[in-house]
This record gives sequence, C-alpha cells and structure tokens, in this order.
Amino acid sequence: MTFAITATQLVRTFDSNRAVDGIDLAITSGEIYGFLGPNGAGKSTVVRMLTTLLNPTSGTATVAGFDVQKQTQDVRLRIGVALQEVALDPKQTGREILDMQGRLYGLNSARRKERINDLIELIDIGDAVDDLVSTYSGGMKRRLDLAAALVHKPEVLFLDEPTTGLDPVSRAKVWHEVSRLNTEMGMTIFLTTQYLEEADKLAHRVGIIARGRLVAQGTPTDLKRSIGADVILARISRDDTDKALFALRSLSGLDHIEAKGDSIVIGVANGSVSLSPIAVALSNAGVHVLELTMRTPTLDDVFLETTGTRMQEVATT
Repeated sequence: MTFAITATQLVRTFDSNRAVDGIDLAITSGEIYGFLGPNGAGKSTVVRMLTTLLNPTSGTATVAGFDVQKQTQDVRLRIGVALQEVALDPKQTGREILDMQGRLYGLNSARRKERINDLIELIDIGDAVDDLVSTYSGGMKRRLDLAAALVHKPEVLFLDEPTTGLDPVSRAKVWHEVSRLNTEMGMTIFLTTQYLEEADKLAHRVGIIARGRLVAQGTPTDLKRSIGADVILARISRDDTDKALFALRSLSGLDHIEAKGDSIVIGVANGSVSLSPIAVALSNAGVHVLELTMRTPTLDDVFLETTGTRMQEVATT
C-alpha cells in the first residue's frame, strides 16, 4: 500500500492556542479524503502545513513521499493547491492565468497549450477562458482556480473548502469535476469541507476534526453505521431530560443515547421495532413527548456522538 499523505502527531500552536493537536493521518494514493469540521476546527491549518506553507510546531508529515519540512521543493512540484481564498488577477484572462501557471512549472509552449485545452474541457468554462477574470462569477473563479492547480498534473490535490459560498448549481459542478479527477486520473484528493453532504458524497474516507483533534475516521458508511442502522429523535421538555434518559437506559437494543437541548437522539439497529418500546418507556416515565421521529443516521449524528454537539451549532458559534 502506497501512502500519498502521512502525518504523525502533527501539532501547530499559535501563542497559547493549540490549533492542531496531535493529528495522525495515513491517506492512500488514489483516495479522496474528506476532512470534515466546522470553521475554526483546524482544517485549514492542517492543509497549510501539508502544503509547506506553514511549519509544524512538532510532529512530522510527508506528501507524495517527501518530508514537508525537509523536502519542501519536492513536495511543491508534486501538489496542486486551491485554497479558500481565490487569488486570481482580475486584469488577466483565464487563459493567461493558466499559461502563467504552466510557465512557473517549466512546461514548454506546446505542453502548456495542450494542458490548457484539456483543462478548458475539464472545468467546463468554454469561451469564457478568454474573458477577463473580473467578469467571472464566483463559481467560474472557483473552477478556474481549480484548473490552475491542475496545470502540471499534480500527484496530490489539496482543496480547502472549494465550494464555500457557491450556489447549488456551481457546487454540483465542482463535485462532478472532483469526482472526474479522481476516477479518470487516479489523483489523490485531500478535501476540507464543512458541508456534511459534500463529505458524504465525494469522500472514500472521512476524518472528523474538532478543536484541533481528529475525533473520528472511516468511510462515511462505516461512520454512520457506528451510530446505528436508524436514529430515533425524541423532542421533549428540557425538564424531562433526566427522566427520559433513565427510562431509555433501562431498555435493551439501543446502540447509543444522547441528550442535546430539548431532544434525545437514540441510535438503534432497527427503528421500526424500537419505536414503540421507546414511546411506551417515555410515556410510563411521565415524559411529555412533543415529537418522535425516525430517520437514517447522518455524519452530523457522528459529529454529535464524537464531540457532544452538532456540526452546524459549532459552525455558527
């Protein structure tokens, strides 16, 4: 097995803030790895270290087989990077930006022309490639930035929240392009995101980061199965929380029980079988149930299970 990215006890501090707190990674070649977490969790700091833009405080990391601190030039020649903030010269055309990127990587004129034509088709930008970047929409700028990161055919592509701020149509186009890069070119992709659906749809494996620590890792399916085959959500009065937890913990067949605000989240192997006993147990305990619903688990349930809070709640605080 060949690893495209490794990290061992990777740490980065800023004064007293431990932004990244002992991350371990082993990402295989050809994998899409989704790094999922809310704003401020440490995702971008990890990316900046892996792409040689920021030195670790401690720990080690390799990308494409090279040490990110000792062999920075070797790493940079083999990676493509599209960060959160798109940095494109508005006074240049898309073609001029791609051509300049090719020059920076030492591609000759014929090779640059070939790559630009390939990328125009890949990112579906059409004749707009000859328009000034100042005329581009947000989605077009994201796709051009992605193309610039691909000019030299990198072994490993880092995408730091590539769809933040995009409308649903533009987001879907980026998803399609990311999938094509992986399936058609075998490219390893390290994708940071705060969108649960994005990680679920694109990633072969997901790492969940919270407060600088990797709290869960696995395929989206396996992570959701760790919660249970089904999730039952009981919305109750907060005053009844203790009674509800006591009653539910006396039942067998419940994979996990978590209180959050005015809701109790219950993971079960078979929701249709467990729904009635849960309702009866809560009723017998004198718990006033406002709503009792059943659904399949999500990555947000995994985040709740591993961190004690929901992803979106952390992202908005």
